[in-house]
Amino acid sequence: MKKFYAFVQKEFYHIFRDTRTMMILFALPVALVIIFGYALNNDYKNIPIGVLNQSKDQTSEKLINRIIGSGYFVVEKSLEKPQDIPSAFKLGKIKLVLYFPAHFQKELYHSKKAQVQLIADASDINTAINTTSYLSGIINEFNAENAREINGGIQISTRMIFNQRLLSVYLFIPGVIALILLIISALLTSVTLAREKEMGTLELLSISPISPYMIIIGKVIPYLILSLLNSFVIILLGIFIFGLPMTGSISLLILACFVYTVASLSLGILISTRVETQQAAMFASLVTLMMPTMLLSGFIFPIESLPLPLQVISNIIPATHFIVLIKSIMIKGAGITVIWKPFIILIGMTSLFLFVSIQSLKRNN
Repeated sequence: MKKFYAFVQKEFYHIFRDTRTMMILFALPVALVIIFGYALNNDYKNIPIGVLNQSKDQTSEKLINRIIGSGYFVVEKSLEKPQDIPSAFKLGKIKLVLYFPAHFQKELYHSKKAQVQLIADASDINTAINTTSYLSGIINEFNAENAREINGGIQISTRMIFNQRLLSVYLFIPGVIALILLIISALLTSVTLAREKEMGTLELLSISPISPYMIIIGKVIPYLILSLLNSFVIILLGIFIFGLPMTGSISLLILACFVYTVASLSLGILISTRVETQQAAMFASLVTLMMPTMLLSGFIFPIESLPLPLQVISNIIPATHFIVLIKSIMIKGAGITVIWKPFIILIGMTSLFLFVSIQSLKRNN
């Protein structure tokens, strides 16, 4: 029996000594509970909306203040005319537009009914459905509180743009592209370079006349080509089989895929310079890349439902910005003047990852 206890004690010792095992046992479950707990919570906060108030009367302003006071919505943009609505959505800073037509108050009190329109960006169907539901609830409460003055009440008209049929393919295809490119680019690149370390061939390359720059470029080019081919196949499947629209520039879409792929490859290279084995590279890629991409990039769960610290983490994940690019180009038809910021962020991330990777290779040499 003593031998058995000694064996159990030895196994506990090995478990507690292994950092990766401890992370899987304790850190990972805690992180998943926190992320899923917030992400699956439909209690949205501070949803950015636009307001188009052509009536500019006391009642419409009272209702707007009531909506802001709920804590669910923040007026991010005030619009002047209906023609401003599509461009406001393409900028990606608002999720919904609240539209009061002219003579809203006059129609409400004289005709006993008036219409307000909720226009939602349905490229993210979950957010569109939830935001219109929240806003409709606030307006219905306003109707109930003022039932004596406005018998017919405020009639709510809802319109979804960019995805009128609320097809889920608009949501998951951009995320699938981001995830597959990440798997092929970052995961396989990190594992490949780690294998070179294990086999000792990376040391042979380091003493050869080839510079660290050439070693990195030579390693990533095959994965760059394969990743781009995969992204085009997925996009074509989304367009011709699932009905995903292609309203923007094809050349801009190719550029977005290229920039994101290079960013993912550079991240894979960075991981490979920090680990010594293929197992460690795979673990690091899984924990630091794949899971955050699935849970925090807006692929499965809306970023707005996450607490502020997780939203900050979301913004340093390359896939978050790539998904914005894909949706903006393919679904909204946005041009480079509208979506230049995600491009700059991805290029900046790539430069940082490559710089750190090359410095690590030089130190190792």
